[in-house]
Amino acid sequence: MDSQEFKYYREKLNKTQKQMAELLAVSLKAVCSYEQGSRSVPVHVERQIFFLVSRLALKNKRKKICWDAMKCSKEFKQKCPAWEFQVGDLCWFINGTICKGEAQKNWREKMKICRHCEVFEYLL
Repeated sequence: MDSQEFKYYREKLNKTQKQMAELLAVSLKAVCSYEQGSRSVPVHVERQIFFLVSRLALKNKRKKICWDAMKCSKEFKQKCPAWEFQVGDLCWFINGTICKGEAQKNWREKMKICRHCEVFEYLL
């Protein structure tokens, strides 16, 4: 997540920088640094932002379920944590999901796939 994207999602959540800092349990200085681009947004902060935005998005849009959208086989479903925990709209949030035929283990690499997926697109 870059500085512009961080600011975009902060505004989408309708939060001031101070409110965002409190919400994310980081300092106000950290939020300012994320938005200025002088500090990279940590993975745990990015995940939390996407989670919060996803909950707001559900109020306005119909959620998509990953195993339906990806037409997953029964075999893939049984191996996938998104299926195991029945969080098909939060598959992007769960590590180890079976996307493109294999488990995604690294958050940054996983998000490269997720950002182009119709299940994740309702957050944008």
